[in-house]
Amino acid sequence: MRMLAFASRNYKEMTRDKVNLLFGLAFPLVLILMLSLIQSNIPNEMFQIDMLTPGIAMFGLSFTSLFSGMLIASDRQSSFLMRLFTTPLTSQQFITGYTLPLFPLALIQMSLCYVAAFFLGLSISLEVLFSILVLIPIAVFFIGIGLLTGSIFTDKQVGGVCGALLTNVSAWFSGAWFDVSLVGGWFESIAHALPFVHAVEASRAALAGNGSDVFPHLWWVILYAVVAIALAIYVFNKKMKIA
Repeated sequence: MRMLAFASRNYKEMTRDKVNLLFGLAFPLVLILMLSLIQSNIPNEMFQIDMLTPGIAMFGLSFTSLFSGMLIASDRQSSFLMRLFTTPLTSQQFITGYTLPLFPLALIQMSLCYVAAFFLGLSISLEVLFSILVLIPIAVFFIGIGLLTGSIFTDKQVGGVCGALLTNVSAWFSGAWFDVSLVGGWFESIAHALPFVHAVEASRAALAGNGSDVFPHLWWVILYAVVAIALAIYVFNKKMKIA
C-alpha cells in the first residue's frame, strides 16, 4: 500500500506539468501528420504509414526518460527524497514507485500514435496490438535511462541529457524516417549497435505479421533494457546508502 501511494503521488507529479506532458504527447502526432503530408506529395517508402508509425511511436517513448529523470532529480534537489529515505519504504519499492506510473504514460503515447495512424490509412488489425507490445522493451529502456540520469544529475542537466541529447540520438539512429544504410559507414555501425533501430525494425516486422523477423531485433532491445534498469537500480541504491 505504501508503494502504491508513492506511485500515485509520482503519477500526479508527472502529469502536473501540463506543458511537458502535452509536448511529449503531441509532438510525435505532429511529426506523423507532417511526414504523412510529405508522403502524399512526394511518395517515399519510408513515409508509408505502416513504416512510419512504429518509428514515430518509438521516438515518442523517449520522452518518458525526461518525465522520470526530471521527477527523481527534482525530488533529490528538494530533499523530498531524503525525507522519504527515513520511511519504511525499501529501495525496491522506491524504484517500483517511480517506474509504475510511467507504463500508463508509455501505453497512452504509443496508442495515440497508432490511433492517429488509423485516420491516415493504417489498417486496424491484431498486428497493431503486437506491434505496440513489441515496443514495451524499448519503453523499459527509456524508463531505466530516466531513473539513472535522475539519480545522478540535477533537473536542468536531466533536461539536457534526456530532453535534448537522448531524443536526438534516438531520432537520428532509429531509422524511423530514413534508412541508416543510406548513410552507411560508422553511422550505420553505431545505429546497429544501439537499440533504437532494432526496436523500430521489430515493431515494423510485428505490424507486417512477420513474426520470425521480430526476435532477432527484440533480443537486442531486451538486453539494453535489462542493463539500463539494472544500472539504474544499482546507482539509486548507492545514492540511497550515501544519503
